[in-house]
Amino acid sequence: MKSTPNAFVDTNVLVYAADEHSPTDRKTVIARELLLRPNLHLSVQVLSEFVASARHPQKLNLAPETEREWLAQWLRLPVTTLTAELFLIALEIHLRYQISHWDSLIVAAANKSDCAVLYSEDLNDGQDYDGVRVVNPFGCD
Repeated sequence: MKSTPNAFVDTNVLVYAADEHSPTDRKTVIARELLLRPNLHLSVQVLSEFVASARHPQKLNLAPETEREWLAQWLRLPVTTLTAELFLIALEIHLRYQISHWDSLIVAAANKSDCAVLYSEDLNDGQDYDGVRVVNPFGCD
């Protein structure tokens, strides 16, 4: 029996999943279905970025209780912490691939979590970053 490989989820997936203003929007539906898959991983950075969007009045603007409910679900998943080692790896990824520092931290966290896939719409779909392949779950609009 073949097991499902580990996959890492970027912030945009969480933001779309928690969008209460458009619960039937294609990206919201896709994000919610994606988050039901096994072997998903997150990082402290991804959760922090979600909180920033959740509290922003021009973004999700979630009630505090709703924010806590979403976070409670996602904190059941394995969460990679930010360490000095991960930070240094991200610096190297940034230099090698010329991606933003923040995206480099996400790639480094995915790699540290032994994730073969990184679900994100912010990086190049299909790009391989040191064994972590980006998949845009939302495809083309």
